[in-house]
Amino acid sequence: MSRFRGEDLTCMRGERLVFTGLGFDLGPGDALLVLGPNGSGKSSLLRLMAGLSRPVTGWLAWDDVRLTEEPERHRARLHYVGHEDAVKPQLTARENVAVWAGLRANPTGTGAALAAFGLAPLADLPARLLSAGQKRRLALSRVSATPATLWLLDEPTVALDRESVTTFEAAVAAHREAG
Repeated sequence: MSRFRGEDLTCMRGERLVFTGLGFDLGPGDALLVLGPNGSGKSSLLRLMAGLSRPVTGWLAWDDVRLTEEPERHRARLHYVGHEDAVKPQLTARENVAVWAGLRANPTGTGAALAAFGLAPLADLPARLLSAGQKRRLALSRVSATPATLWLLDEPTVALDRESVTTFEAAVAAHREAG
């Protein structure tokens, strides 16, 4: 049974203390919803959890193995979608997902990933022509293109309409149910 834990985490951004004494313990199918005002450290925590930055104090571990001991293995088990969409405007929606899937082993299918977020009809449209909500759905569709145990999603529903939020919630529920 996989466990992802963090204990006594302290995060600094420049000279500013963002948070200290923070911890979490997640098992298969668990979710951690991080709420707080802008600047409270939500994105900073996700970056620590992704291994993109290191805590000043404390530790993060997967099945009791510290992330600092196996950083590549940790990166291989996760998808991180930041608050920026990271969509290449000159590529089509299909190409954006295909590039992402090509970086990983065992892609499940570009077409299926686009369809999961209602983007199949826009697959051949350059991403620069997509609305903000469509770009966000495109960024989220990448998590469906290849398997990953851990999803770290920063403000995933920003710019999504109600129907897209429902689609996203269903995708998260299915991912959690799978463990």
